[in-house]
Amino acid sequence: GFEMTFSLDTLPQEYPANNTDFRTPAYQVQFSDGSAVTDLKYKHFHIYKGKRKLTGLPATYIEEEEEATSIDFTLMDNQTGLQAILTYSTYEQSNVITRSVRFINHGDHPMSILKAMSASVDFRESEFDLLTLYGAHANECNLSRKRLTAGSHLIESRRGASSHQHNPFMCLAKPDTNEEYGEVYGFSLVYSGNFIAQAEVDQFETTRLSIGINPFNFSWHLGSGEIFQTPEVVMVYSYKGFSDMSRTYHELYRFRLARGQYRDCLRPVLLNNWEATYFKFDSDKLLLLAREGKELGIELFVLDDGWFGKRNNAKTSLGDWYVNKQKLPGGLKTLAEQINQLGMKFGLWFEPEMVSMESDLYRNHPDWCIQVPNRPKSLGRHQLVLDLTRAEVCEYIIESVSNVLLSAPISYVKWDMNRHMTEVGSLALPIERQRETGHRYILGLYYILEVLTTRHPTVLFESCSGGGGRYDPGMLFYMPQVWTSDNTDAVSRLKIQHGTSLV
Repeated sequence: GFEMTFSLDTLPQEYPANNTDFRTPAYQVQFSDGSAVTDLKYKHFHIYKGKRKLTGLPATYIEEEEEATSIDFTLMDNQTGLQAILTYSTYEQSNVITRSVRFINHGDHPMSILKAMSASVDFRESEFDLLTLYGAHANECNLSRKRLTAGSHLIESRRGASSHQHNPFMCLAKPDTNEEYGEVYGFSLVYSGNFIAQAEVDQFETTRLSIGINPFNFSWHLGSGEIFQTPEVVMVYSYKGFSDMSRTYHELYRFRLARGQYRDCLRPVLLNNWEATYFKFDSDKLLLLAREGKELGIELFVLDDGWFGKRNNAKTSLGDWYVNKQKLPGGLKTLAEQINQLGMKFGLWFEPEMVSMESDLYRNHPDWCIQVPNRPKSLGRHQLVLDLTRAEVCEYIIESVSNVLLSAPISYVKWDMNRHMTEVGSLALPIERQRETGHRYILGLYYILEVLTTRHPTVLFESCSGGGGRYDPGMLFYMPQVWTSDNTDAVSRLKIQHGTSLV
């Protein structure tokens, strides 16, 4: 008789493993016996109106159930008890599909997730141009467009943040696509940490695009009954060129990713004192600047770095979030009220995720920063990164920032983050969870931002990471405004703004 045979290596797949498919797998799990072979098989599906929230993670949302329809596909590996639930949501009014994956250990033994992409999509062709956004500090979001060729083309961050170097976005476009014409497939990851996005062209000239948490220095210990949730990827299709794709992302991210009372508001024009004074200021100098700004029609005065602790240079006091009374004898309250009397609002700069070794916080809690025992702690910008995998560190940041915000009429916060991670580890995590540090840090950050933005709904939060070092959809969920770049040169900004505006 005739026997039907096929190879998984030639078939398009929805969430591929690495069994007889030699292309890039979407996930990899190692079991307690050391093996990493899985066989997830389809069990059932569930279609429902609306869109569920992701536990502990930012995601696009709905305000009315009718705005979206979702489907959960449940896959099961019977031998190990590994379950994967693939969730897709479609927005009724736009060409958007969101995807994410939830892993559950229904077995009796722990397992380790080594790789877990948010989406993997197989295209039956390879005639595409690949568009990505690359750059550096003060040179973010340069547009790269190149023809796909055989092999893998990837962008990634291993820095602990989405990074200046690559935006967590990738799109495939037909070679003749321009702003107004042609097919585009966009993939944008709602995540602020280490990511990878990869387009692989195989021997049969088909293309696999995958995007998600970077497997570099990552694993997740999944005990019996435990759940792991991947971030969401937002997939946009356009047959009217790049402009239509951009408008689709813009509308979704402005109205169904950004939140809070400032989401739909015109934002205030602001003056930031940093380049005018650096660390050398007092109340008189700041008020002089504010008066000049008021005459120019500026609506918000922002006090930048140097207002706290003994912060007279970049080597000290990060983590000590109390007012420097030598510079501001009347405290923030007096200064803010004086600014308000001029008819302007008052804003403040923080860098809450960092700590200076020369600080009360570090002297009292040297174990509270990201580090590996018996290894040097490299300084970046004279500072270390606080360990947001620790609940007590998260609570310290929440309470210290909250106390400042309650102490004066503060309308705006510039939330900065100027240093990427090195020697990544946590003194609070067990051995088998050390490679969870990077992702747990981001989960801790999201928890902090959720609490603070909920507790202080009238404050406009702006995300900043040395400019555009964490300009990603994950941060937009908590802060509806982002500082695009530290480079404010008008000619440079034309290119930076153009690339950023693609998504």
